[in-house]
Amino acid sequence: MATVKDFSVEEKLVAVLTLQKIDSKIDEIRTLKGELPMEVKDLEDEIEGLKTRLGNIDAEIDSINSFINTKTEGKKEAQALIKKYEKQQDNVKNNREFEAINKEIELQELEVKLNEKHIKDANFEQKERANQRIKAEEKIAEVEVALTAKKAELEKIIADTEKEEKELSKRSEEAKEKVDARLISAYDRIRNSYRNGLAVVPVLRDSCGGCFNVIPPQRQSEIRQRKKILVCEHCGRVLVDNDLNETVKLGS
Repeated sequence: MATVKDFSVEEKLVAVLTLQKIDSKIDEIRTLKGELPMEVKDLEDEIEGLKTRLGNIDAEIDSINSFINTKTEGKKEAQALIKKYEKQQDNVKNNREFEAINKEIELQELEVKLNEKHIKDANFEQKERANQRIKAEEKIAEVEVALTAKKAELEKIIADTEKEEKELSKRSEEAKEKVDARLISAYDRIRNSYRNGLAVVPVLRDSCGGCFNVIPPQRQSEIRQRKKILVCEHCGRVLVDNDLNETVKLGS
């Protein structure tokens, strides 16, 4: 079996160009997925946050209910004391005892009113939390609908492309075996430098197919000879002639 060093420059150019076309196809598939994986994750996180909020609201409602129960008991105790003191008034022996009991009744009446105010305020807070809970539940339902749709969309794309992407990834690794380490290193570096992932480009209309700067005629002639691996002086991409670019097909 021939090693990478045994391949001619033209064969190496064909190999790296094939690699580029395979990787570009993989890029297309991943672009098709677009932001969907991130959108799905964001929606899942939003639902988790809303459920946490719902749990906090429930805890607040429980706390308010407990507070209302405490104040209700306090009100009952004060009312019971009022009745007790009122009975004691019937048996007082002098005005001083009467006034003392009357003061206790007034204190308990204030306690009743204070508890009633606390209960009223707490009931208002309870309604507020109940409304917040309804809104949180509605928002969860709304986000879950969006999440279901996004997941279905993503799953369809994955189902349609997963097999192809795996096959292309395998072919990409096989293509790399025909390219020497230095060229692969340069290829990976250039691919990572540009958003479109193009490291190997044809000369089109006398210009670099990557940065569109003009390629001098002499340089174009050398590129067509395929005796050296030449790069664009402006963007560093590997250049191939358009005939070679048209000849190399991705295939199936």
